[in-house]
Amino acid sequence: METTRLSVTEKPVDTLASDLLVYFAAQRKDMPPVCDPKIEARVKKAHELGDFSGKMDEELMYYPDGNPKEKKSESRRVLVLGMGKDDPDKDLADFLDTLRRLGGNTAKACEKTKAKTLLVCVPHMAQIPVEKISQALAEGILLGDYRFAKYKKTTRKKTDYEGLTEIKFFSDTSVKAVRKGAKMGVNAAKAACAARDMANEPGNGWTPKQFADYAADLAKTHGLTCTCLKKKDMEKLDMGGILGVNQGSSTPPCMVALEYNPGKKSDTLLLVGKGITFDTGGISIKPAAGMEEMKYDMCGGAAVLATMAAVAEEKPGIRVVAIVPATDNMSGSRAIHPGDIIHHYNGVTSEIVNTDAEGRMILADALAWGIKTYAPDCVVDIATLTGAVIIGLGHHYSGLVSNSDALSERLLAAGKEAGEPVWRLPLNKDYEKQIESKVADIKNVGGKPGGTITAAAYLSKFVDKTPWAHLDIAGTAWDFTEKSYIPKGPSGIGVRTFISLIRSWKKWEKHE
Repeated sequence: METTRLSVTEKPVDTLASDLLVYFAAQRKDMPPVCDPKIEARVKKAHELGDFSGKMDEELMYYPDGNPKEKKSESRRVLVLGMGKDDPDKDLADFLDTLRRLGGNTAKACEKTKAKTLLVCVPHMAQIPVEKISQALAEGILLGDYRFAKYKKTTRKKTDYEGLTEIKFFSDTSVKAVRKGAKMGVNAAKAACAARDMANEPGNGWTPKQFADYAADLAKTHGLTCTCLKKKDMEKLDMGGILGVNQGSSTPPCMVALEYNPGKKSDTLLLVGKGITFDTGGISIKPAAGMEEMKYDMCGGAAVLATMAAVAEEKPGIRVVAIVPATDNMSGSRAIHPGDIIHHYNGVTSEIVNTDAEGRMILADALAWGIKTYAPDCVVDIATLTGAVIIGLGHHYSGLVSNSDALSERLLAAGKEAGEPVWRLPLNKDYEKQIESKVADIKNVGGKPGGTITAAAYLSKFVDKTPWAHLDIAGTAWDFTEKSYIPKGPSGIGVRTFISLIRSWKKWEKHE
């Protein structure tokens, strides 16, 4: 996918060679589907035979054969994908996700036919700007074409499909808008796939050092500012949360900060992502079954760093800072014990009741330090934080907890547009009481009831009055809702939500 080229052309479709040419057709009641005039005869015949009606996920494949009634095509195969009913009352976000699914279906058809070159006739829909159509299609195709085969060595075959090498979007109108939308789709999809790559790496392949190296490379390539706090720096700053989690490990921690500054006075958005590169649970050790998935416990950190790659490409008008506190959580001889008390960066003391509630411990230091260092207008953290969010929301919504209605509304809208829905949960003093400690300021777990919210209540102690939102992605970072553009394993959740949030950013008013 890294080497896949996407371009936009006005040249006649029948003059362009490709392994697969894709058209789209919209379903109509008791009538042939609406489609491009070039394929109308084929689609009408298939409809008359009851083979194709244009339903969503329905496919019609044929092979150009030089039929004298048709203009000869240079493409080896032609695929018509059903779009479902063209409902004018359908929500824009639903339309966009339909288009991503169509893009994912296109990628799956390419895999099935081992097509390396793809030509797509961008459809026009009256209710959606063509820029948005091409953006969603590009996202869906590239996200659906994702695969991670880095460690496939002796089992890899020469016949294995390695993905698309070239994609062409055809449009005979609004070419400039199609090109702009496609570029935005490519940026978002590549960033999300980069986050998937990080998450797919094993615990011995992606350590805190890899987070630091990735950030440094981005900074060097795009002119960003990179700061990396090492263990000695954290000790001087009294970051007892991340240092406490790291005690049982032989791998040193780091806290990576990556800053994009537009060079003019602007709002500052701070993104903080949990970077637990492997989570055994520490002394409060996890069950062995399924522990291999704990390499995914750094998906929040992957999301915020991957977002910065898109930010660097698009150069928005706001300042964006991403911070990743990174360590693994091991049970070595020096590991933190249940009952220990730590001092966080902002002076808050915490009783550690469960060493498997480590994510909030490292995020706490990162939030407090990030807010003091960068003075953001608002801050969003993202983390695979609690199993409780899966019990409450399953694998279809990420949990949202916030002290700001205005920031919550922006995130809800951004998640909806990106096809990464979030659901807001409450937060008040009743939940905060659950994390009160008899021997310290707070404790790191508040019992099973409301576990997602009490974890957020812990984090709220480190943001002061800064508008803040917390996204719990434990249920969506992997095993997210099955879609044609979402693979099994890491989904890259959060990246496209953040990109949507940044693209649509409006000046933050202090009263919000």
